[in-house]
Order: sequence, then structure tokens, then C-alpha cells
Amino acid sequence: MDTLQMMRIFVRIAEEGSFTAAAQRLNITNANASRSIAQLEAHLRTRLLNRSTRRVVLTEAGQRYLERCERILAYVEEAEAEAADAQARPSGKLHVHATASFGQMYVLPAVLRYRERNPSVSVDLTLSQHVPDLLDEGYDVSLQLSMSDLPDSGLVSHRLGEVYSVLCAAPAYLREHGTPRTVEELRGHACLQIVSSVFPRDRWHLDGPNGHETFEFSPADFQVNVADALAVALREGAGIGALPMGSALPALRSGALTRVLPDHHLQTLTAYVLYASRQYLDAKIRTFVEFLRDFVPEALVAEKSALCLSGLP
Repeated sequence: MDTLQMMRIFVRIAEEGSFTAAAQRLNITNANASRSIAQLEAHLRTRLLNRSTRRVVLTEAGQRYLERCERILAYVEEAEAEAADAQARPSGKLHVHATASFGQMYVLPAVLRYRERNPSVSVDLTLSQHVPDLLDEGYDVSLQLSMSDLPDSGLVSHRLGEVYSVLCAAPAYLREHGTPRTVEELRGHACLQIVSSVFPRDRWHLDGPNGHETFEFSPADFQVNVADALAVALREGAGIGALPMGSALPALRSGALTRVLPDHHLQTLTAYVLYASRQYLDAKIRTFVEFLRDFVPEALVAEKSALCLSGLP
């Protein structure tokens, strides 16, 4: 029994004062209209309409029921219009997750630029090393980094580009402990790594003139899980550390840090944006993902170019 449809038929009959006129307006048969009212009255155990050969008149119960039906149908139409508008116009709150360093360097600027274009969308951005479950934790979009292809999760994913880390140290540290010229010469130095589910804690995978090399080390006594905090420790002379290029570039430009093994880079990661489904995608999610697919690759290319232009390839 489609109660809402029977309500619509009942309201139309009451407005038209005729089964025939209402059936024509609704593009149904007279028999269908009569059967719907009979089923509705049987369901309610109340007579709603008095019928004669020439007219249809509401009973007292029918008049009260008509007022309720009009309100209910108005609410339903409003809800349907609001839901349909979500597919067409970006609005409401967007819940976004990103890994800490990547989110701070690329996603936060993207969010601010996106909101300039879409002021009706508010954004709740969470930055953490934790990889969330989108559905269970209520995120609309997640940006993640991976050293390999993402596992099959049923989510929709788009590749945004690659990021990599570079080895850095404070000039004072290098003056005191020496500057490594080869991967093997890293041995004996205090090696600092970002602690996360993405990076191994005790090795660096480097790409350079000799191809791919793996350097294993004992983790330093000091560890941290955020790139910007690691950059502070390196500036203070704590050792040699692997910084994402976005976090390293400002300190390299200012001279606060020096790049170690400048012909090597390490830990290349692929950035992905993930969301739950392609079908009936909310406009705020669709437009934000489209914006990220333009903004993030351009930002990554610009940073790589800045490293080269700075004489820090």
C-alpha cells in the first residue's frame, strides 16, 4: 500500500470535487482513483468522501484528514526539493580527512580556495596520521598517501600525484658531524624518521644516481609523527631526517636546513582522494573532488619546480 500516493489522489479529488477530473489531472483511470480511496478508507476505517452521481463531498473526518494530508505532502515535497538541490548546488557541511603533513601543505590551502568559490559549504577538516573508515567515522572525503596501489575497499579513488621526501639537517649539525656524500656514509648519524603507518621506522628507500638503494638504521632516541615538528627538531640539530618536500622547502630556502645527498630523494608516495560512491553524489563532494583534482597536482608540480629553481633538485 502506497499511503503517500493514496493521499495525493485523495487531496486531488477533494480539490477537484470530482473523481473524473482528479483522475485526468493525475493521468490515472477513474477505476484506479476509486480503488485508491476505497483502500484508504478501509485502512483508516473511516469514510472520507460522500459520493453522489454529480458531486463529491468531504465528510467531517475527511475534512480533518485533508488538512493533515496537505501538510504532510508539503513536507514531503520540501524534503524532496532539498534532497534534489543537494545534487545540484554545493551547500552544507563537508567532512574531510587528510594525513597531517599532506593535509597542512596541500589540503588546507585547497579548502580555503574552494570555500572562496563555494561559500555555502562549511568544511570540517581533520588532520591525523590515522587512516579512517569513511563510512563508520562519517567522512565525506579522505586524502591518503600510499607507497603502493590502494587495497580494494569499495571506495572510489582518484590519483592526485606523487610526493617524496628529501634528507635534511641543520648546517651546525653537519659542521659538527660531517656531511655524508654517499648513502653508506649516513651510517653513524642520528637518523630521524616520521612515525606513521606509511613510513617504515628503521629504513629509508632512496632513489638516486645508483638507482634504488635501501638504508637501514637504528631509530633515533627522539621520534615524532608530524613533519613540521620533525623540521623543528632538525633545525635544532637533532640529526638528519627525511622531510616531505613541502615541509622541507621553506627551511631549505631560508638556509635553516641543508639538503643532504641532494641527488637523492626517498619515500615516493602517491596521493589519492577517496569517497564513498559515484552514484547520486552530493554536489559539495563532487565539486570538492573536482577542485582537488586540479589544485593538488598543480601545487605538487609547482613545489618540484621550486626545488629545482632554488638549486635544490
